[in-house]
Amino acid sequence: MAKVTVRYWAAAKAAAGVAEEPYEAATLADALGSVRERHPGELTRVLLRCSFLVDGDPVGTRGHETVRLAEGGTVEVLPPFAGG
Repeated sequence: MAKVTVRYWAAAKAAAGVAEEPYEAATLADALGSVRERHPGELTRVLLRCSFLVDGDPVGTRGHETVRLAEGGTVEVLPPFAGG
């Protein structure tokens, strides 16, 4: 398991009540499962609309269980942004 930082932006940050927090997880799916356990409710709903960056790289349509996390890495949680 890797120690990673999950950073929340915009609506995800508001729903989590924090800007970032540490997790231990092997994959993005594991990390997001832990996020849902820690923050049931609004953040779980917000996550359904989010895109994710892992160490600066977009996850895109890859299965979250296939995205491995590196020790000291960062997961960015990005809700859809308004504007143009």
